[in-house]
Parts: sequence; structure tokens; C-alpha cells
Amino acid sequence: MLLEDLKRVRSDREGACPAVERLAQAQNVDRILSESPSIEELEDLLHGGQLSCNHVDEVWPNLFLGDMYMSHDRYGLWRLGITHVLNAAHGKMCCKGRDDFYGTTVKYYGVPANDLPTFDISSFFYPSAHYIHDAFSTTGVFVHCAVGVSRSAALVLAYLMIYCNYSLVDAILKVKERRWIFPNRGFLKQLISLNNELNYKVQSK
Repeated sequence: MLLEDLKRVRSDREGACPAVERLAQAQNVDRILSESPSIEELEDLLHGGQLSCNHVDEVWPNLFLGDMYMSHDRYGLWRLGITHVLNAAHGKMCCKGRDDFYGTTVKYYGVPANDLPTFDISSFFYPSAHYIHDAFSTTGVFVHCAVGVSRSAALVLAYLMIYCNYSLVDAILKVKERRWIFPNRGFLKQLISLNNELNYKVQSK
């Protein structure tokens, strides 16, 4: 996917993603595609493109990423067909969350993550990905934290990598088509480790 974007940049600079264009100019693309990207390269990629986000955005079919405001809007979630909620800021300030808030029509899963580079969110990558995947047997899934940019975004990226066979770079590009995200540096480092782990499994087959 990134390679296709770079070809598009070379043929038509107008409207190209600034981050992708910088990568092309640096002639660093082959290494990024074949090896593990650095945190700085991922941040360059995250800085470009769409710089705004709504209370909720559909970043993958039936997978919605948003903020705490939308998590309190039961009617809005019902209109979107949401049957499962994943709160990546469970127990934190305005995102405390609880099963009984949504009643019997919505299933709730809370991840008590702190938006700090030192927090180990990787321990929730697989459980959250399994929860999202299992939820698709019904209808929509809403993943949120306080702002819908760091904690929840990291879990959505992990899902795309684990279940949809996306690389970390491709997962970022996919989500950025619909929403601005920016996981903190610690989360990016843990996502890079997941990317390396999944690549190793593929190469070992």
C-alpha cells in the first residue's frame, strides 16, 4: 500500500501526502518496507494528511474509532449499529465505563490504559483484537479512549495487524484515510515490536 502511494507521488505530486512525499525524497522507502520502521519515521507519517477527527469515525467496515463524548451517546451508538464497546481508558476520569450503562443490547470491554509512554499497552493487543474480531459476528464495534487518538488508536492498529495481516505502516495509512491518530512514543515502540513479531511468524512459515 505504501509503495503504491509512493508511485503516485512520483507521477503526480499534486495532492500527495506530505509524509509519504518526504519518505520518497529521502529514498528511505525500501528499508521501511523491508525492515522495521523507526519511531521518528512513524511520527513523520502520522503528522501528515488529515489533521482533524470527529467524535467518531468509521476507520474499517463496522469498526468505529472515537472519543469519550461519543461513548456517552447511547442513541448515537444505536444509530450506528454498535453492539460492542471497547473502552481503552477504562476507569480513567470521564471514561470510567461500566457494563450497566449500555444495558443488555451492548457488550462492554474495558482496558485500563494510561496514555503514558511507560504504560504496557502491548499486553492488551491480543485480547482487544480478539474482542473486536469476535464482535464482527454481529454488527458494529466502537473503540474509544478520552480523545480517540492514542490509546484506542493503538488497539485498532494492533487489530488490523493481527487479524487483517496489515503491516504497521499500512495499518496507519488505512486508519489515517478516515481519522487523525497519534499514539504516544511508547505505544509506537510496542506496535513496532508487534510488527516485528508478526513479520517473524510469517517468515518462519
